[in-house]
Amino acid sequence: MNIKKIVTDTAVVLGLTLFAPGNLFAHCDSLDGPVVKAAQQALETRDLSQVLIWVRPEDEPEVRAAFEKTLAVRVLNSQAHLLADRFFFETVVRLHRAGEGASYTGLQPAGRDLGPAIPAADRALDDGSLDSLVHLLTHAMEGGLRAHFADLINAKDFKPGDVSAGRRYIRTYVEFVHYVERLYEAATTAAHGHFAETDTAEARQ
Repeated sequence: MNIKKIVTDTAVVLGLTLFAPGNLFAHCDSLDGPVVKAAQQALETRDLSQVLIWVRPEDEPEVRAAFEKTLAVRVLNSQAHLLADRFFFETVVRLHRAGEGASYTGLQPAGRDLGPAIPAADRALDDGSLDSLVHLLTHAMEGGLRAHFADLINAKDFKPGDVSAGRRYIRTYVEFVHYVERLYEAATTAAHGHFAETDTAEARQ
């Protein structure tokens, strides 16, 4: 099995796990995220069912109470409309995150940089096709694998007795093995709940 086949198969699995329950999506606390969008639609249509799917059954009474309060207040004037809607959005997002074991730190602004993966996951869901997402993940994984492997091969050729170079080789080897291990675990382990954000440098190690 060649490297292209490995990373393509892994990308398919990763693409599917992006849509696992509890992981839709990492931007669930954003004003332009799926939870707030569902809340907006619920207020406009007065259909709460599309919001209830985002919270636990035991949190449904609180959501219903917030929904009724919001509907009653938002008709008073434009300022009340904005404040009531914000209250409802915050209630739903807070309860959704609590149900996933994540802390609530407030609604995040719309339009923030989520990187390429999350928008690609959204587009795949909208289009009903994983093709573009598989391409993105495959390209990223193959690039990471090749970069780590090139570093490892370069470090491997050190002179006997050169302890400093030998230690560099070991560090590079450990980084490569851990990178491969994380790719494999991501492809074979179900994704549940929310995850701490990591920066690009951490993700490459």
